[in-house]
Amino acid sequence: MAQPPPLLASRQLEVGYLGQAILPPVDLEIRAGEFWAVIGRNGSGKTTWLKTMLGLMPPVKGSVEQSRADLNLSYLPQRKAIDELYPLLARDVVRMGLDRKWSFVRPWFGGEPPEVERALDEMGVLGLANEPFRRLSEGQKQRVLFARLSVSSAHLAVLDEPTSAMDQVAEHEAFTLLDGLRKRHGLAIVIVSHYLGMVRRFADRALLLDRDTQTALSGAPSAVFADDRFQARFSERP
Repeated sequence: MAQPPPLLASRQLEVGYLGQAILPPVDLEIRAGEFWAVIGRNGSGKTTWLKTMLGLMPPVKGSVEQSRADLNLSYLPQRKAIDELYPLLARDVVRMGLDRKWSFVRPWFGGEPPEVERALDEMGVLGLANEPFRRLSEGQKQRVLFARLSVSSAHLAVLDEPTSAMDQVAEHEAFTLLDGLRKRHGLAIVIVSHYLGMVRRFADRALLLDRDTQTALSGAPSAVFADDRFQARFSERP
């Protein structure tokens, strides 16, 4: 049976700044239901590549293609980029995934959409619906953000180091929740992560980026981890 067309694909994509590429060309295709992990050391170009794939930065060369005009992308940036100053309740954060025109200065009227409580319950944080988001623990905040992803009806979810502020237990829980969302809703996931053990356990595709050695290598995690270029940059196998 032929594979479905990719949701998002890069064709000889070079990323960088002011017309200067920082990585070699990348060719890959992301399909519905796939779990991709983007790995590499700090400063390796992961976030630059991610933002270029999302159209937030222009490519140096090559192109990014999507198979459908109505492709629904959900992007969760690094936690330091998420503003926690707004007086939002947990349910408000989830509701934002349902209606992107909502804001805390123009709140929702007409009753709570049932999808919001369903998503909070799915992520195990329904009891925190009326708690201020900024007062939640890191693990609780992540569950609320995943609930927002659940109601967004996204085809592709892109997450930049979503577990960077978590301990090992919370990190494992977060990957488990993401994997459950992928399986229940059929969405594709692309996650930037430094946790190689979690990548090996949950991801079915991996992309290794390293601007210092000019490496861009994609494939099954086991194949990427066994590659000499990976072994040269990481002293211990995951």
